[in-house]
Amino acid sequence: MANVSVYNMEGKEVGTMELNDSVFGAEVNEHLLHMAVVQYLADNRQGTQKAKTRSEVRGGGRKPWRQKGTGHARQGSIRAPQWKGGGMVFAPVPRDYSFKMNRKEKQAAMRSALSAKVSEGKFIVLDDLSLDEIKTKAAKAVLDNLKVNKAIVLMDRLDRNVILSVKNLPDVNMAYINVTENGVNSNINVYDILKNDTIVTTKAAVEFLQEVYA
Repeated sequence: MANVSVYNMEGKEVGTMELNDSVFGAEVNEHLLHMAVVQYLADNRQGTQKAKTRSEVRGGGRKPWRQKGTGHARQGSIRAPQWKGGGMVFAPVPRDYSFKMNRKEKQAAMRSALSAKVSEGKFIVLDDLSLDEIKTKAAKAVLDNLKVNKAIVLMDRLDRNVILSVKNLPDVNMAYINVTENGVNSNINVYDILKNDTIVTTKAAVEFLQEVYA
């Protein structure tokens, strides 16, 4: 099992933590990572685009001129696609872009994403992260102490002071994971992990990750 350093909010090393190789030392499966990212982006598409076909455009019920003898090409409606104001060929319609990934595929993709960050040295563990007040400057100071810019901050709880303090930092995202008797509460996803350069996580959140994805 790999060991990582544990830091405090001042950026000083205060200990080490052993990581579960089944979660943080797994083989990186690029195909599953790609699937997870595509699924996340597809799930967030609204799919509300709409254009009218020739059957939906108003007017055009009468043939514009007789079939033969005029010298014009034959036409059946002024709302055919080749006419100005006509309908669209293969017009887009509202649709659901989401698709399903199996639970084991999702878990394997998450293990791949976490393992990739650990192998790159982009996985920083804090003994704890808490702020006495809502202050963006204080959250920025913690990340500066860790020499981190673009990061996802993973908490083991919903801490209002931390969430609102980090909210205004342009290159920082928030996520959380915890396990209760009611089940797993989490909003962490593969897309955010890969999009951000570094994972900054609390020690307790790492333990929850190992409990959920081992």
